[in-house]
Amino acid sequence: MATEISYAYLQNHPLFTGLPKKQILEAVSLMKIRSARRGDTISFGDGSFSKIYLLINGKIKIAAFGEDGNEMVKDIIIGQGVFGNLGLESNPSKDVYAEALTSNVLTCAFNVAAFKYLLETNSMMAMAFTNIIVGKLSRLENRHSDLVFCNTKSRLIHFIKNWAQTDGNKVGDKIVLSNNLTHTDIANAISTSRQSVNLLLNELREAGMLWYDRKQIELSHSQYWN
Repeated sequence: MATEISYAYLQNHPLFTGLPKKQILEAVSLMKIRSARRGDTISFGDGSFSKIYLLINGKIKIAAFGEDGNEMVKDIIIGQGVFGNLGLESNPSKDVYAEALTSNVLTCAFNVAAFKYLLETNSMMAMAFTNIIVGKLSRLENRHSDLVFCNTKSRLIHFIKNWAQTDGNKVGDKIVLSNNLTHTDIANAISTSRQSVNLLLNELREAGMLWYDRKQIELSHSQYWN
């Protein structure tokens, strides 16, 4: 039964789309299912035991602490993402970590050595992994452009737009987001202060563009936010 569940997780993950059952079952034999609750830290491992994770359910943030001690949110992983020691090197950065944002995080964990073996023996999987990395690099480039060329309000709007595109649910004429991020998380993601995020969200609310509480954010004028 456990093998069947694990097989279903991988079969439905973009990394394994189109792979023969035999190859997916081989991957199942090399992985372990891990769960996490909101606030739990997910280790990237160390040395030969560094990890690659496939996100099956829930949301996580990838973050690091800068020299000033402040947290910087590097990425938000939603749905069927991939995170961990993506460089596949022997020693991942000790400054970077993952944290569960929801209470129902479920992952499939691979040692990097096993994951590299799967990439070397499955060209379709290797191509899918490359596409995921290229997508991450593209998002980082867009984020860098925002930091260089956009003011704080524009960066917040771009962040919410991306959030809506990846995790929004259309409800009538609105887009609804589960509010799993604190204002501090958002501030760290767009390189500003929590106070600035508070002020700008209130400004957008007063303009009728959104409404929010601790549980969810409702975006009005869905055509604008798409």
